[in-house]
Amino acid sequence: MKSLSSLMLVWGAIGFVPQAFASTELAQKKNCLGCHTVARKVSGPAFKDVAARYADQPDAVEKLTRKVLKGGSGSWGPIVMPPMKDANPPLSEAEARSLVQWILTLK
Repeated sequence: MKSLSSLMLVWGAIGFVPQAFASTELAQKKNCLGCHTVARKVSGPAFKDVAARYADQPDAVEKLTRKVLKGGSGSWGPIVMPPMKDANPPLSEAEARSLVQWILTLK
């Protein structure tokens, strides 16, 4: 584990952080993983299921970024996703877009 931390430190120093590391860390920091996981449904859908559903939609990043920020219900069942722009800690549009782009790679 120490070598992974050292590698991430070096990558950060040269301005390169792999998308998977950055997005997993962001998802954890912003409490996304309280309701979602990569592979299985919890309260919300698995990220892999989201990626599969939106895989062929050219406007998926924009559509999902709006959904994450505004919240909603009905797409995955009756459980409501609160608006993440108002969450604690709040999610910025750039962070939401980054998370969505990462999620869409998980199919």
